[in-house]
Amino acid sequence: MLDRLELLIGKDNIELLETKKVLVLGLGGVGGYVVESLARSGIGSLVLVDYDTITESNLNRQIIATRTNMGQLKTDAFEKRILDINPKCKIEKLSKMITPDHFYELLSYQPDFIVDACDTISVKQECIKACIQNKIPFLSCMGTGNKMDPSKLKILDLKKTEGDPIAKKLRKYVKDEKINGKIPVICSTELPRRKGKVIASNAFVPPTAGLLAGNYVVRYLIGDYHEKER
Repeated sequence: MLDRLELLIGKDNIELLETKKVLVLGLGGVGGYVVESLARSGIGSLVLVDYDTITESNLNRQIIATRTNMGQLKTDAFEKRILDINPKCKIEKLSKMITPDHFYELLSYQPDFIVDACDTISVKQECIKACIQNKIPFLSCMGTGNKMDPSKLKILDLKKTEGDPIAKKLRKYVKDEKINGKIPVICSTELPRRKGKVIASNAFVPPTAGLLAGNYVVRYLIGDYHEKER
């Protein structure tokens, strides 16, 4: 199934990806496309972390959502989808809400890479701290809601972000906690188009963020992503 990818990255890298385990925290509009791209890239093991079920409001942007799987746990639905794509992929599921106090439970899976695609600021903060302390490669996804232009997304260091409310809170946290080290994030330079308790979204920005994140993970794991690209 990976013949076309092998033409790009070589057999050795295909075999390398088959040995890697990636944990994806949050299986929504962004995280779902991370999982999709990693499953189609031959990642050997995926840890799926999400407590939520599929609802009608997910249909406009989440790859897992269809009218036939309403009410299913996202972790269960993704397990079925991944194995339909790549039966060799090993799946581990954690179907519960993660709090900062629970974050170290995720480290027990011993992932080679963590993608933070969750919505909770305190969990994002704990992810940054825990990954840096334990030298686990990671990528944190900033806000994609209330935005319309996927071309404004880029991967960069947290300290270089601007205009994103989530990134602003994380920059303050990192400064206050005196956390040192590179913090790769995916962030949009587009300012939010609206404010409100209900976050607007679409079928363009979150999926693009997820695909960019999946690309970053694969290229990082095979040594194809260079610092100068950020």
